[in-house]
Amino acid sequence: MSSNSVWRNFHCVIATGMVAAGLGLPAGAHAAAEPIKIGVISEESSVAGASISKAAQLAADQINASGGVDGRPIQIVAYDDHSSASDGVRAFQRAATQDKVVAVIGSYISEVALAMEPWSGRLKMPFITPGAASNDISKHVHDDYDHYKYTFHGWMTSAFIAQSICDFSHDVLVGQFKMKTTVVMSEDAAWTKPLDERYLECLPKAGLQVLDHIRFNPDTSDFTPIFNQIEAKHPDTITTGISHVGVQPTVQWHDQQVPIPMSGQSSQATTTSFWKDTNGATEGVITASAAAPGVAITPKTIPFTDEYQKKFGVSPAYCGFTSYDLVYILADAIKRNKGSTDPDRMVDALEKTDYVGTIGRWQFYGKSDQFTHALKYGPGYITGIDLQWQNGKQVAIWPKSIANGVVKFPTFMKVQQASAN
Repeated sequence: MSSNSVWRNFHCVIATGMVAAGLGLPAGAHAAAEPIKIGVISEESSVAGASISKAAQLAADQINASGGVDGRPIQIVAYDDHSSASDGVRAFQRAATQDKVVAVIGSYISEVALAMEPWSGRLKMPFITPGAASNDISKHVHDDYDHYKYTFHGWMTSAFIAQSICDFSHDVLVGQFKMKTTVVMSEDAAWTKPLDERYLECLPKAGLQVLDHIRFNPDTSDFTPIFNQIEAKHPDTITTGISHVGVQPTVQWHDQQVPIPMSGQSSQATTTSFWKDTNGATEGVITASAAAPGVAITPKTIPFTDEYQKKFGVSPAYCGFTSYDLVYILADAIKRNKGSTDPDRMVDALEKTDYVGTIGRWQFYGKSDQFTHALKYGPGYITGIDLQWQNGKQVAIWPKSIANGVVKFPTFMKVQQASAN
């Protein structure tokens, strides 16, 4: 565990004691109750991944301030996997065998989550990823339920992310701006393989002909040849699938004044720290996300976003919203189990989850579904949103029911603004 994680846990213990005093509880009341330890494995050096541990701790602090789970405080035990699958596995093993956590929330990187998933079964440890998207995470549960049933998928699968982006493209890019063509540009990663497969299927149905399909190495430093290749095709838009990268392609897209809008998925652009990281080059970028500042997807969205921004100075990334909700969901599962943290009983309780969080109504698909234990997608559940960077702020532009702004492209874009009226 990193020294930062140790200090976070130390401060959690102090905070718990302060809450007990503030509530007028007897000295040592919470100390006498065994804490409920939840392991949180995140990518602390990542723009997006750093939101996971911060949001989880915020949720735990709130739960503890309200008396914990039947008097038992939530203790977040945090680990940094350094965006490494092997480090993620070691953290998972330590969490389960040494630190005695009752569940693990872990990683926004599919390769890391997929490496930890088998250990969830071997160690009988409930495990929920708040941000990894690969379809294979839930497919493993479906194909071998008895061994993989301890894993839950706490974010939209790649297929659902692509469908959400296609739905946005149909409603806005095609419906409002009359766009007809696109080029798919995705990093070569586990989560983008099923993403791109669905893109190639649903973008034409949404009204966008795919002129080219480019997959690039996440270690790419010069995107000039890629943008030149795309410009030669003269598409109306670029549909992205980027998460491990973000700053470099965005800065070069802006500095080279590539006259083609970028939409799709840019995970790092889902937190407001991305504006500073790109020195404002993200102006005009459109990305799918879980939520956005000032957008009341549910009554819980804005209070959480405001408190997170007040405490950390930036908005949560998409996986911050889910990590926050998941701490509450785990606490709710334990409470419904009358305090039991038996792993099989927790699996049973999690399968019965029906919880309204910051991003919508949480339920998981059942054993017989293709996406077993994945987050339910669609109207009435989780659909995600699309936001655009405008004048240094994230503006929700889709779906129309919760949008707080309209699409505005940078001046170097060759897009007819009037068609959006």
